[in-house]
Amino acid sequence: MLGKLILLFTVIPIVELALLLKLNTYIGLPYTILIVLLTGVVGAYLAKSEGRGILRNIRYEMSQGRMPGDELVNGLCVLVGGAFLITPGLLTDVTGFILVIPITREILKRTIKRKLKRMLEEGTFMFYYRK
Repeated sequence: MLGKLILLFTVIPIVELALLLKLNTYIGLPYTILIVLLTGVVGAYLAKSEGRGILRNIRYEMSQGRMPGDELVNGLCVLVGGAFLITPGLLTDVTGFILVIPITREILKRTIKRKLKRMLEEGTFMFYYRK
């Protein structure tokens, strides 16, 4: 776990910075900054609109007496994708759009559900709640 956190907070930002510097040499600083700002704004708007739809679907599923499992996974994907999209960088933007756009999210959602199911079957997935 510690290794993954080190990767997340050190290696990825260094790679992102290197990519932005390389992009800067090809298109120039103003366009590089414009791309970073544009993907942040578009990503935040997309995450917000997708999030609203997911919340609406969760409320509907619960009002019908069903557990909104798929929508909870969708919500998690959009939340993480939105965080990636407001983080400056090209790799995080691509990952964020994959998580937020419904078509690509469906492919990833199947993988997440399979992994969660396997973890539950193996007993390696645990959660805690307060009464």
